[in-house]
Amino acid sequence: MSEIFGELNGAPAWVPAVLLVTLSLAAGFLIRFLLLRVIRYWQSRDRKLFKSLELHLRGSMFLFIPLLLINVGVNYINVAPRSLPFITTTLNIFIIMSLCSILIRMTNVAQDMLFIRYDINLSNNLRARKIRTQIMYVKKVAIVLLVFICLVLILLNFPAVRKFGTTILAGAGVAGIIIGFALQKSLVNLFAGIQIAFTQPIKIDDAVVVENEWGWIEEINLTYVVVRIWDLRRLVLPITYFTENAFQNWTRNNAQILGSVFLYLDYSMPLEPLRAHFEKVLSETKLWDGEAKVLQVTDTSEKTMTIRLLMTAQNSPTAWDLRCYVREKMIAFIQQNYPQSLPHVRATLAESAAEKPVAQKSSPNGDGA
Repeated sequence: MSEIFGELNGAPAWVPAVLLVTLSLAAGFLIRFLLLRVIRYWQSRDRKLFKSLELHLRGSMFLFIPLLLINVGVNYINVAPRSLPFITTTLNIFIIMSLCSILIRMTNVAQDMLFIRYDINLSNNLRARKIRTQIMYVKKVAIVLLVFICLVLILLNFPAVRKFGTTILAGAGVAGIIIGFALQKSLVNLFAGIQIAFTQPIKIDDAVVVENEWGWIEEINLTYVVVRIWDLRRLVLPITYFTENAFQNWTRNNAQILGSVFLYLDYSMPLEPLRAHFEKVLSETKLWDGEAKVLQVTDTSEKTMTIRLLMTAQNSPTAWDLRCYVREKMIAFIQQNYPQSLPHVRATLAESAAEKPVAQKSSPNGDGA
């Protein structure tokens, strides 16, 4: 490289610099192209891994390799001594930022591979949901640490920072205390998130009832949780909500859900045909997991009796569909076979004594006057 740039000593000062940048970009594109070709070639061995590598590394290596080449080549061109520190510092900063970007994207590759291994689309996905929750939170913490280390390395490129490092660290300690008080709630949320990630009162895809709303845990972030409500709204709550307040978790230990349907029928409804049809309805649908089925009279009033139908499903969305399906089939059965047993109001008409006609008294003349 020194021989190439040595032949340009008589050229204007900007010519070697332009040539260096051009050659570095060309070499960078060539290396990037070859690397992507190798990744595509090896996709037949582990398609999912190399597909994820290609997806995430395609853009992140756009500047990293050319910057490394420029950083090496700048020592072989004539640069003004006053400008050299600025150029090298700028190159080091961009190299650090580019490397940080690559490492962050590699965490995405690791997450993709672990997500493939722990698939939450299976019926019995409790362990997968536990591990996914931890993976997502650890990834977010790792990204924060990488960004912090990147900022520290960037600051160390400035001589003033290295020279007065002890003084700056002492000042940073005092500033950290002040910032800690100012960001107290955010720090509480952060530590609450760490607690939730490992104690796991909630997990990704858990069915929960919070704030009188029923939905699924969609995201667990560093400081907040997103709950997907059944009607596709999103309920965003601070992560401390789940450590300080009571809430219902329907899938804490198992994805299986016990669904219930209530029917309000007249006392004339016979129970055995109703129970037989209920069992027939469950046996004909794949929504029922075959675990449990119960028909019970749970309450009575002066007008109707309350019949509760219990059934299990693999997960909460399936349980919702199963409840609707059973409700429709049972109502149709009663309408067709026992319409007289649907709820109705009984009334008894009785003639009161006050409304009875009063007999007229006859006058002595016999004219009733």
